Amino acid sequence: MDDATYMMEAIRQANKAKAMNEVPIGAIIVHDENVIAAGYNVRETSQTTLSHAELIAIKKANQAIGSWRLEDCTLYVTLEPCPMCAGAILQSRIGRVVYGAPDPKAGCAGTLMNLLDDKRFNHQAAVTSGVLEAECSGLLTDFFRELRGNKKK
Repeated sequence: MDDATYMMEAIRQANKAKAMNEVPIGAIIVHDENVIAAGYNVRETSQTTLSHAELIAIKKANQAIGSWRLEDCTLYVTLEPCPMCAGAILQSRIGRVVYGAPDPKAGCAGTLMNLLDDKRFNHQAAVTSGVLEAECSGLLTDFFRELRGNKKK
């Protein structure tokens, strides 16, 4: 499968978050062309800082593989990883990250900085950005527009 096909699955995960009135961010992890883990943002529901889509997917992938090392895996996520998630990506040794929408406020895979390609760390991850960017951005734009509209009522 290609990056767009896998990103569609991450978007499906983001829609699960949206259905729970969470910020619609979804992630999947692929190993040997199989989706081995998925996650979506549940920070408001759980009231836990660490409930980002990427971190949930990483934990599930660790369990699926039986190792903390995810070297031969690709993470697909609808929004560019934040500093916390970029750190977890490095720590888990994920080999490649594919994201949809850039994050101008917290993006650490190329927008504000690129922690994933910093040679000072003992691991780097290849990054592909902008896969289904319009769809991923639209999810977030629509969610926040609707949220602001509800506050005005």
